[in-house]
Amino acid sequence: MQATQLLLEEPIRLASILEPSSPTAFSALTKIIGTLGPQSRDVETIEALLKAGMSVARFDFSWGDDAYHQETLENLKKAVKNTRRLCAVMLDTVGPELYVTNGNENAIELQEGATLVLTGEKGVQASATVLPINYDGLASVVKKGDTIFLGQYLFTGSETTSVWLEVGETKGKDVVCRIKNTATLTGSLFTAHVSHVRIELPTLSEADLNVISTWGQRNQIDFVSLSYTRHADDVRQCRQHLNSLGDLKQTQIFAKIENYEGLAHFDEILKEADGIILSRGNLGIDLPPEKVFLFQKVALQKCNAAGKACIVTRVVDSMVDSPRPTRAEATDVANAVLDGTDGIMLGAETLRGLYPVETITTIRKISAEAEKVFNQAVYFKRTIKGVAEPMQHLESIASSAVRAATKVRASVIVVFTSSGRCARLIAKYRPTMPVLCVVIPRLTTNHLRWSFTGAFQARQCLVVRGLFPMLADPRHSSDSASTTNESILKVALDHGKAAGIVKAHDRIVVCQKVGDSSVVKIIELD
Repeated sequence: MQATQLLLEEPIRLASILEPSSPTAFSALTKIIGTLGPQSRDVETIEALLKAGMSVARFDFSWGDDAYHQETLENLKKAVKNTRRLCAVMLDTVGPELYVTNGNENAIELQEGATLVLTGEKGVQASATVLPINYDGLASVVKKGDTIFLGQYLFTGSETTSVWLEVGETKGKDVVCRIKNTATLTGSLFTAHVSHVRIELPTLSEADLNVISTWGQRNQIDFVSLSYTRHADDVRQCRQHLNSLGDLKQTQIFAKIENYEGLAHFDEILKEADGIILSRGNLGIDLPPEKVFLFQKVALQKCNAAGKACIVTRVVDSMVDSPRPTRAEATDVANAVLDGTDGIMLGAETLRGLYPVETITTIRKISAEAEKVFNQAVYFKRTIKGVAEPMQHLESIASSAVRAATKVRASVIVVFTSSGRCARLIAKYRPTMPVLCVVIPRLTTNHLRWSFTGAFQARQCLVVRGLFPMLADPRHSSDSASTTNESILKVALDHGKAAGIVKAHDRIVVCQKVGDSSVVKIIELD
């Protein structure tokens, strides 16, 4: 059985499947985003996560205060310095999220068929009969028969730790529901999701704006994960806020598609955002189960065609308390890679899970195996066919570099870039070999002070499939003299040799700018 995105040897030899995988320097091109929290915030654990394959650290501000996350970030900086591995920082906003606070943290036992009231009244203690919700307008937007999902922070989807509610009636600020399954809610925070109902709360709350202006600006964040993005205007408003904060105008926005409304406006959101996060936890509630796979495939195909990074979430929920994923989860990760995802985002698995390092190691190994059978030839032809003619100059150079690297079986592609755009266009065509991005800083001024760009652009490559960045000497420009470029190339190749991806007699494809011309050249190492 040959799928368009799957390349299998003919005839298929089962013996090859039983052979152990051979480790490589960059064992996976697919990127892994890990959420740092109680189980993963000390220096030693973060070092292990970086060595296991984490390239982006996510900070979720739906819980924890500024000081807590700052302490975690300082530990991340120490771990990066100790391991000498780059790691980008992603700030995840709260957005119009509905949640219930369980102040005393007692376990709440809910029985199927019983009545439960969700109330907007403040000061109510959570119990098995009434739960206080943070949105006092809920009763005005739901109707009889609507479905509400309530579960532990970062939905597990388990029928024993989350509950389905059916709205029976509304009374003032109260929503009276019937419990549809027996469950035990534990912890201090439960997240709620109402299917196909618009919550009249802003996508960027005052708290979100404040966090970005303080914690985000202070720490020069690389990405904002814009939770519950519903319209392109949400992205534009976030961009306007970032542009008002000096250097944060370089911060990229990843729109998080979490509900039916965001899905309905997907195309316009994709045009405005720098990347997309498919939040399958909430979407899995809004969509019928039989439609979830189709949404993932279509969304990934659209992102791939646009050359924008796309991240898939919620893949190995069981590894929160298990050192090994289920068979379905392992297959799900591989299928996401074959569908064309740039990265896998882990939430509860690394934040509060018992096996954060094992989880990232497992994701990396599965991704590497899937990449070996990814049918790049079919993917390349489909991507080229989807580009309007005449093709833009830079994309023509990028696609030519990938074609040349494939034809000569290059071990690596080296690209010189200042903005990262050429590197992302190369990644769009999914080369099977690593892409070393030599990011060359530019000297800029705002008429008050001079500064170098480059650090943002290098770290932002860490979310794109196949890109491995390094920052060049700021004294050299990306279109400088040939002799200067040769010296930078030597540094890049030495880096590749040290990492084990370049060796003697390998062929290397180099994409660079010389004067006003863009050049693709093939070199063979001595």
